[in-house]
Amino acid sequence: MMPILQNRRLIIFDWDGTLMDSISTICRCLAHAFAYAGLEDRGEAQYKEIIGLGLSDALAVLAPEADEHLRERILAGYRHCFFGTPAAAMPLFPGVEETLSRLADAGYQLAVATGKARRGLDKVLTENPRLAALVSASRCADETRSKPDPLMLEELLDHYQLPPEAAVMVGDTVHDMEMAVAAGVLPIGVLCGVHDASRLIQAGAQVCIPDPRFLLGKRD
Repeated sequence: MMPILQNRRLIIFDWDGTLMDSISTICRCLAHAFAYAGLEDRGEAQYKEIIGLGLSDALAVLAPEADEHLRERILAGYRHCFFGTPAAAMPLFPGVEETLSRLADAGYQLAVATGKARRGLDKVLTENPRLAALVSASRCADETRSKPDPLMLEELLDHYQLPPEAAVMVGDTVHDMEMAVAAGVLPIGVLCGVHDASRLIQAGAQVCIPDPRFLLGKRD
């Protein structure tokens, strides 16, 4: 295991761009949602910037001028696209199941903190039952506060009855790193998703690794 995990008991993972290769699907569904609502496409770069936020918070950035009716139209378009996407279009990154299985075998508790809504997380967990069996708790943006607010991490710490120094947060965006810093949880960046190492480190990452497999230690 990575030395940085020494004396840690809880590993909290972001989902999209960290465990699942879903960034392109999210961008495609956002483009569909804006077209469905009759709005101009915001472009992939802007879509990537809000990945990790809850959808309501994301729309506050992407469409601040939209009223409640228009926001609901955008959300309906997004959900239609996302829930119609086959599981094969959103694969787990290579080695994710094995990595989490080995971490669980080593005694770590594993949790998820995601900007997904509960319904969205339940969909992908149902489609990946082996991984779902390894995750003992999760928090979603529609049942708590969206990243980078620390509340979802604080709720997970309460669930496990652990102090912040017993946990790490693994994620691919600055939202994940800022949330971890605010909660007093050790931030670990992964480079398989949205943001590069310089942005993750600037947001508080103590270390950046290519992907979650490197949590097990140095790879050849």
